[in-house]
Amino acid sequence: METLSTFINTRREKLGMSSLGLSKKSGIDISIIEDIESGKELFLPVTIRQKLAKALKCQPSDIQKYEKNINTKIISDEIIDEIKQKILAREKEIHCPMCGNILVTRIAKMYDLEDNLMLHPKAHCSKCVFQIKD
Repeated sequence: METLSTFINTRREKLGMSSLGLSKKSGIDISIIEDIESGKELFLPVTIRQKLAKALKCQPSDIQKYEKNINTKIISDEIIDEIKQKILAREKEIHCPMCGNILVTRIAKMYDLEDNLMLHPKAHCSKCVFQIKD
């Protein structure tokens, strides 16, 4: 079964574009293109889907059919906070609260206006739409 990432990548290559070229042609930041093509993004906002479709010379529905279905399960803030704490504690094998798959995690290091280091836990599931971005 073809995925969103393989569809975008294959379509882009057939048009002779690099990831950077697709970024420029669509007006979408290269980091978002890279996240889509690496499989980190499983569904897209309408505006991103429309811009990609125009740049890739296809219909938005052609892209949408490869996106993961959103079976929205409400995850409590307490569970999200618990997952964030586990990420910051560098625990291995943190399970997705939606499907039980092991989450892909990382800690983003950012600096505030006063140059203080701030750690932001990030996670996404490779099997469902669960993600922690903030």
